[in-house]
Amino acid sequence: MQFRPCIDLHNGKVKQIVGSTLKDDDPDSLKTNFTAKHSSSWFATLYKRDKLTGGHIIKLGPGNDDAAKEALAAWPGGMQIGGGITAENGKEWLDCGASHVIVTSYVFSGGQIDYSRLQKLVQAVGKENLVLDLSCRRRGEDYYIVTDRWQKFTDVKIDPAIMEKFAKLCDEFLIHAADVEGLCNGIETELVKRLAEWTPIPTTYAGGVKNIDDMEMIKSLGGNRLHATVGSALDIYGGDTMTYDEVVAFHRKG
Repeated sequence: MQFRPCIDLHNGKVKQIVGSTLKDDDPDSLKTNFTAKHSSSWFATLYKRDKLTGGHIIKLGPGNDDAAKEALAAWPGGMQIGGGITAENGKEWLDCGASHVIVTSYVFSGGQIDYSRLQKLVQAVGKENLVLDLSCRRRGEDYYIVTDRWQKFTDVKIDPAIMEKFAKLCDEFLIHAADVEGLCNGIETELVKRLAEWTPIPTTYAGGVKNIDDMEMIKSLGGNRLHATVGSALDIYGGDTMTYDEVVAFHRKG
């Protein structure tokens, strides 16, 4: 199990937000846990120093391209990039230094998977450079993929069949448990169990991690098959329940 670091960008700043509060039609609803004084490149350089590969930069809306490019320039090939990625611009982000591009909304239309767009994307960037973001929210007993910064439910639920199908078209999955993202109140344990059982390719779980015990729980429940991201809980992001040094030590322990 690896710790996969993150750099979330909102209005050009590195931030940690409560995922469910980011709404295009109600910007005043946004709840921000932390806004960094450091630049995006400062965080990328930190992750490079500690050899934390496979982390992601997420552009949460417009106005984040410059900060994203700054982070990628600080560590070429070391991080993935997501947010507004399409078949038309994906190659450009790889050329800027991203190891992979991360995509959700572009491959959905009207709540359904748009396989023509997905195939176009694979042709443009290569399966080996593509991460599909299957971030989800719970509805009843199932978890449904959500798009447009986790605001819109699709009709596609996460199950073994869909994960097998998507795995043939990408290199990795990134899955935020959007209902608990940014709350630091614990992980979505049932989702962790299902992902570990169902995923056939490397998968990073994100959402709700508050301390090292939660990381140990992901490792145990996930059968050491999942990687994990930590955001708001970390001291470098204003948290007080987990230090960056702790999670790096956990990562190195394997």
